[in-house]
Amino acid sequence: MKRIDILYGNALYSVGGRELAEIQDEIAALTQNGGWLLVNDGEGARRDAYLWLNLGVPIALIPIPAPPSS
Repeated sequence: MKRIDILYGNALYSVGGRELAEIQDEIAALTQNGGWLLVNDGEGARRDAYLWLNLGVPIALIPIPAPPSS
């Protein structure tokens, strides 16, 4: 997995170096009582951003596969 793009509040964020199932599990746990998910704002140089997650907050995960190796 190259990265996971996250659509939240009409803005695009990303997470790298983690698996989709791991992010899904973290989101499920955070939405129980509300909590912050650490993501990257934009592409390129890392800029930390924190998304508030709670029940009813729409969020989309878009897995971006790594390019095939030649």
